Amino acid sequence: MAETINPFGKKIIKVETEFCGKTLSLEVGRVGFRTSASVVARYGDTVVLGTAMVGKPLQGFDYFPLSIDYEEKFYAAGKISGSRFIKREGRPSDEAVLIGRLIDRPIRPLWPKGYRNEVQGVASVLSMDPSFRPDMIAMVAMSAALMLTGAPFEGPVAGVRVGMNEGGKYQAFMSADELNSSKLDLVVAGTKDAIMMVEAGAREASEEEVASALEFAQKAIVPAVELQNKLIKEIGVKAQEYELTLPNEDIQTTVDKWVEGKLGRALRAPYPERNEMVNDLKAALHIDFAKKIGEDYAILMTEYDEAFQMALHKDVRKGIVKDGERPDGRKLTEIRPLSSEVGILPRAHGSSLFTRGMTQGMNIVTLAPLSYAQMVDTMEVSNGERRYMHHYNAPGYTVGEVRRLGSPGRREIGHGYLAERALTAVLPDEKDFPYTMRSVTEIMSQNGSTSMAATCSSCLALMDAGVPIKAPVSGIAMGLMVDGDKHYVLSDIADAEDFAGDMDFKVAGTAKGITALQMDMKVHGLPVKVLKEALEQGKTGRAEILQHMLNTLPEPRKDMSPYAPRVEAIQINPEKIREVIGKGGETINKIIAETGAEIDIKDDGTVFIASPDKKSIDGAIDYIRMLTAEPEVGKIYKDVPVVNVMDFGAFVQIMPGKDGLVHVSEMKEERVEKPSDVVKEGDKVTVKLVAIDDRGRLQLSMKAAARELKDKKGQ
Repeated sequence: MAETINPFGKKIIKVETEFCGKTLSLEVGRVGFRTSASVVARYGDTVVLGTAMVGKPLQGFDYFPLSIDYEEKFYAAGKISGSRFIKREGRPSDEAVLIGRLIDRPIRPLWPKGYRNEVQGVASVLSMDPSFRPDMIAMVAMSAALMLTGAPFEGPVAGVRVGMNEGGKYQAFMSADELNSSKLDLVVAGTKDAIMMVEAGAREASEEEVASALEFAQKAIVPAVELQNKLIKEIGVKAQEYELTLPNEDIQTTVDKWVEGKLGRALRAPYPERNEMVNDLKAALHIDFAKKIGEDYAILMTEYDEAFQMALHKDVRKGIVKDGERPDGRKLTEIRPLSSEVGILPRAHGSSLFTRGMTQGMNIVTLAPLSYAQMVDTMEVSNGERRYMHHYNAPGYTVGEVRRLGSPGRREIGHGYLAERALTAVLPDEKDFPYTMRSVTEIMSQNGSTSMAATCSSCLALMDAGVPIKAPVSGIAMGLMVDGDKHYVLSDIADAEDFAGDMDFKVAGTAKGITALQMDMKVHGLPVKVLKEALEQGKTGRAEILQHMLNTLPEPRKDMSPYAPRVEAIQINPEKIREVIGKGGETINKIIAETGAEIDIKDDGTVFIASPDKKSIDGAIDYIRMLTAEPEVGKIYKDVPVVNVMDFGAFVQIMPGKDGLVHVSEMKEERVEKPSDVVKEGDKVTVKLVAIDDRGRLQLSMKAAARELKDKKGQ
């Protein structure tokens, strides 16, 4: 622990500890003098500023006004944005939005219900060590700043990103290259004693491997949590006074009595009947109490509405805990009715409609050449590309609401990314399937687990488009109810169980293993053994859903849509790339104009030619091969032009830029006195390349070509 003095004569307090192999330090008092609290976290060369502001209570709010943002700064990586027009950081990238959600999710449940003070947290990356991702250090900085405000945040929390090395050992803070080759990319956040949040991408990892990684991560975060507690103790944080906006207990008691006998088994029915019954019951409650209370009921109506929802949640929990029966009458492991179809849109390259209960997702896949891949330019990635994109849309009508349309929010970006991650592990390699793939899920109806519906529908649509995925993927959302020492795991949760439950656990994967995982707690964390049970139960549910999907479409289609572009690849010498492109792109533009094909060239000499027309592709390939062909000893070149006649022979161009000599002695079987007696400039002749000397000169023979062709004809 080190102390220095800031410009205002106050101590700058710094604490540090060993954390996953490096020194983690937290510093307070150097910057951010007017914030409620600010912390500078340093780990290696990564420096993150976490700032927290706590405002006054907001009146009339029925939710906690908390916002957590993560700011990428290009200067942190020693970069200037690659955009030619915009150099200042603007709208957060999707990656920054996702990291902001990642930090928010373990923090949000640790505030008391009814807290209505406006709280804002911002994690800004000031310096980035390129050897690991900075997101988990940002989480520590943000948690520490919130703890130092004195607000009723029941942290601290910390997180680690865990991968699996080649020896099968778990490792935190891997480099980007190591994570890309790792079987598992797992983020775990929690308190000292329990896990609050999990998110993962994997290459068909087993449930046992994921559970072991959770145990490793839970132990790994402890030093970062203890360091925050040490900082809090050193500073002597003073708790803020606050008031909670809680439901009126008298109103809750009154409503509980009113609904008694009207809930329970009387309200258990499949969706959408249950929703209609709930709406009718709520309407009856308002009518009844409006008559009893009179004009004042208009002021109290919101409180009665909230009390009704609370009674409904308690009834859902009671049914599961006491009767082992869910709101729609299902058993704990039972999945809602499934329905799916493919090829529903005639002009789409691939399409599907996946329905589970009242949750429904339509997915449309579009294929394009690799040149349509999305360019990625962020603080962490320069000139990267995404050849597979999944986008998720869920307008207001999907939940029966009137809502203005707008750009996708954090939820839409997060759900889209989860479904994208679920399929990334099974996509074909670029060399085997040289296409850019865009998958769009249009949610048609919501009643729980739309991200997993998006996963299932996107898998079916990719297969319908003829994308040769390595294995089909299904997904399921699991729930949890905790009652004292007992817990109840629910398969395929619907909205009512999500709202009333203690955990939302989404898992996707193939028959072989997990490809994506996301878990959020609504209570103060869970031990690993409970999460392992949810994983195992989820495996059974995924298998049932996957079998349904395979009944609809057992494997990817062999043929793509006639409206999808065809892409073929050829390999050329990388030194020949400039000959294909030409001066200022003149040659490649000429090929595109004459053949109608689209052409992409990689630095390694791979050339991708795309067009819906096979003739167009073949024409472009022939043109490129002509430009890049290398002379082959022993090959016969037919009808090639004589470009110059000399006294000792004639020069013949066998390919663009490649001339060779036919010596006078190689023109005919009989003696030739003068080459001009046999050929003149502009004549077309057939020659054989018999040798290339040590200076690269081509030795051609008309006589050898004629002899070989005669022998073949005789055969």
